[in-house]
Amino acid sequence: MEFLPEKRPEQGHEGLAAHWLREAAAGQPAWWQKVAAHGTPVVDAHDEQHVRMTWLWRDPAGDERLSPICRVYADINGITDHHSTSPSSLKRLPGTDVWYGAAVVDRRWRGSYSLIPITARDLPPVFSDDETLRDRQQRAWWVSLFPLAIADPLNRTSLGPAYRPRAVSLAQGPDADDQSAWQAADRPLDEARLQLFHWHSERLGTRRRVWLYAGGEAADNANRPLVLLLDGQNWIERHALLPVIENETAKGHLPPACWLLIDAIDGEHRENELPCNAAFWQAVIDELLPQAQRREPFSEEGARTVVAGQSYGGLAALYAGLHWPERFGHVLSQSGSFWWPTVQFVTQFEKRHELEEGWLIRQVRQRGATAPTLTVIQQAGDREADIEFVNRQMHQALTAAGHRADYRVYSGGHDALCWRGGLVDGVRRLLSAMK
Repeated sequence: MEFLPEKRPEQGHEGLAAHWLREAAAGQPAWWQKVAAHGTPVVDAHDEQHVRMTWLWRDPAGDERLSPICRVYADINGITDHHSTSPSSLKRLPGTDVWYGAAVVDRRWRGSYSLIPITARDLPPVFSDDETLRDRQQRAWWVSLFPLAIADPLNRTSLGPAYRPRAVSLAQGPDADDQSAWQAADRPLDEARLQLFHWHSERLGTRRRVWLYAGGEAADNANRPLVLLLDGQNWIERHALLPVIENETAKGHLPPACWLLIDAIDGEHRENELPCNAAFWQAVIDELLPQAQRREPFSEEGARTVVAGQSYGGLAALYAGLHWPERFGHVLSQSGSFWWPTVQFVTQFEKRHELEEGWLIRQVRQRGATAPTLTVIQQAGDREADIEFVNRQMHQALTAAGHRADYRVYSGGHDALCWRGGLVDGVRRLLSAMK
């Protein structure tokens, strides 16, 4: 993070946050009331394309003479480096209970963040000189801090009811993509439209939750589009997606459709099933879809089906479309992990131009002339360097192979609070294009 200058800048160039921090009353109750009424982070103009965001945190124990807090790590998606052995910390304003830090970001940026106040006992240990061992030690230490993470108590942006127990807040620039649809996340859902059932897969030997939601009133239910969404547990338990879908459908922004959300079970199953796993998708086609259709009719045509996912799910969604286009003709891939299985794109990004392309990218480049054409929307963030790089590679491959492919880079990182807006917008565009 970049910190505010200690010296006063030229007259007229000081932002609101810098002005507040230089007030003699900084840290006093009336001063904190002023900050709370405004909300954090404080956003000040920087130049035509950027703003300066300032985070402020009140130490409940008081100033440095009274408080045991020695660091307040800022875990800001796409801004701070959570792989660092010396992560970014806010800075204390001497003699006060004020901690502060600032960063210059794109006016279009959006991201999630947490604050992690720590005492001396939680400071970084002495790390090994061996790079591999050091990385493992750093990760273990960083994960050990997660229980200490807090949401920003001065942030006034609502994330919906599903987020209230979680230690995360949202920051965004003044020109960030519109996510006004997500204001509906606080609304109650018409539970009669939602079915939760368990899928016992003989082919996979697994049992998992599946959510089936019928949105809107269709003239012909059997011809309703299907939206299949991976990592369904995230969109049910962490993000209140269904009230948003219900509200957008009621407003006519989304057509009536069936939404099928599949639970990943756990991290181990997710890592096995989502990266280009034919057995998983064959089980979905042969077992799950017929079960779901008996509960709620929807179209069996690939031309009226969207498959969507994020990260590994974005990789899996495009894999499904490429290998079963007759069933999954429309694909929304968000931050797709198209590096797979060449993990060096992640661990040694500086060598990216020397590395072999990801497996699925190579598959697309080998596409036969008679292969069906997909409609694909890709999204990736400008703060996720490796992912953005391989998504550009995939987009070039899709375009060269004759697919209808659109690629958009948003200002943000590998972040569900970016994906949520792109998910609604991407599905809207894909459904609207259906005949």
